[in-house]
Amino acid sequence: MINNLEIIVVLPAYNAARTLEKTYNEIPFDIVDAVILVDDSSTDNTSEIAAQLGIKNVIRHDINKGYGANQKSCYRKALELGADIIIMLHPDYQYTPKLIHSMAYLIANDVYKVVLGSRILGKGALNGGMPVYKYIANRFLTLFQNILMNQKLAEYHTGYRAFSSEIFQKIDIHKNSDDFVFDNQMLAQICMANFEIAEITCPTKYFEEASSINFARSTKYGFGVLGTCIQYFSHRNLGIKFKIFK
Repeated sequence: MINNLEIIVVLPAYNAARTLEKTYNEIPFDIVDAVILVDDSSTDNTSEIAAQLGIKNVIRHDINKGYGANQKSCYRKALELGADIIIMLHPDYQYTPKLIHSMAYLIANDVYKVVLGSRILGKGALNGGMPVYKYIANRFLTLFQNILMNQKLAEYHTGYRAFSSEIFQKIDIHKNSDDFVFDNQMLAQICMANFEIAEITCPTKYFEEASSINFARSTKYGFGVLGTCIQYFSHRNLGIKFKIFK
């Protein structure tokens, strides 16, 4: 806890058996009260390793529901357990759990309600091995989003996020996609609700075991991102309403 606030880390997992233990061992349990892992029907032994590590809250989907659906299960369970601060961390060891202190304290001290671990601030992304085409796409999409959504974020596409539970009282994440664009839709909802978003520099590792979507899925995600920010602009400025913002 920090300031008597319950802190829960959620791990949306899919085939994370090779990296889960490294990720879990770096979680700072001096402030983290519980960990939730949702296994989206992995084909490896992710759930078994989670149990061996002592993670008490392990949820396994019977079928693969998608990255967005995985997060919905994560947040639903965290809120059921009474979380005041929820840290979403990929269990593929691409992002270091050592930043949880910094992210959680910003929320616990009521400075921000949302904190992102950004790969783009500084030189962490390319130095960490991000493929050049992904870096270029990230920068293009972020520029387009900042213009249409009137924001100044370094990136919208990080998988390392911290939220106050208050966020989930103001937005409805269950209206969002069950696929990868869920992340972007959630940030758009947060911006629509007029919450400020903090970012901190996050070193990033790209290696064989780290999860990464292929070019085709990346392209689909990119078009989904463009669609989301166009919907945001239209909803806020043109009176054309979309259900994810209602």
